[in-house]
Amino acid sequence: MEFLEYVPELLVAGAVAGFFAGLLGIGGGVVTIPALFTVFASVGVPIEWRMHAAIGTSLAVIVVTNMSSVYAHHRKGSVDWHIVKGWWIFVALGAVGGSVFAKGLKTDTLIYFFASLLALLAVKMLLPLERLKLGQTLPTNPLRGLSPALIGFFSSLMGIGGGSFSVPYLTLYNVPIHRAVGTAALIGLVISVSGGMGFLAEGLNVDALPSGMLGFIHVQSMIVVALAAAIFAPLGAKAAHALPKPALSIIFGLFLVAAAARMLSAV
Repeated sequence: MEFLEYVPELLVAGAVAGFFAGLLGIGGGVVTIPALFTVFASVGVPIEWRMHAAIGTSLAVIVVTNMSSVYAHHRKGSVDWHIVKGWWIFVALGAVGGSVFAKGLKTDTLIYFFASLLALLAVKMLLPLERLKLGQTLPTNPLRGLSPALIGFFSSLMGIGGGSFSVPYLTLYNVPIHRAVGTAALIGLVISVSGGMGFLAEGLNVDALPSGMLGFIHVQSMIVVALAAAIFAPLGAKAAHALPKPALSIIFGLFLVAAAARMLSAV
């Protein structure tokens, strides 16, 4: 019965995560991870693996969340498939690398690193820096795969869908905000599948995990959160296209600030 007591909390977390996934092109990990971290204390996940389980389960949820979000944004014509075609292999390799690297990190380290990166990204979205561009088009030089690989690495490491990194990066290269959000949803799908498989594999040889775990993924929690997220993601995508560009940038920046503050409060 202990897990059932937390189902309402997980449903709310899934609904909020799904809405933001559609609205901002993110996977919602910054919403679901704190909730999952709390629930996993009640189901017997050891503290030394609790954050890893929360991240792994979050990535599994993001697979469902971003499938729904990608479909909604694709119908609006805001997914740049050409960008993802050139990025996906680098993003996937980075995401797998992040999942392997995460196993050796402590929870506090993950939180501090995560919050710092979100705070830096929020500055770009909140300040009037629309004229600040790194280029008119995305890089095509031999190092063009470095940034997608780093986006995949850090997103997987933090259990997020990658929109927190890919949306600001794309806008710095003159990609319109609505198109950046829609494209980020598809990039997040690549990250969640690759990173989720990595966390699943890394957790298979951990004997201390309770029943119900598939590697570092808690199957029951994943199902509950994913169902709620899949329902609310299309609503977020619809809201995104109803908002003007400045408002969407401000909302994204405020979201990043709130996410950083929430994670730091857990330390």
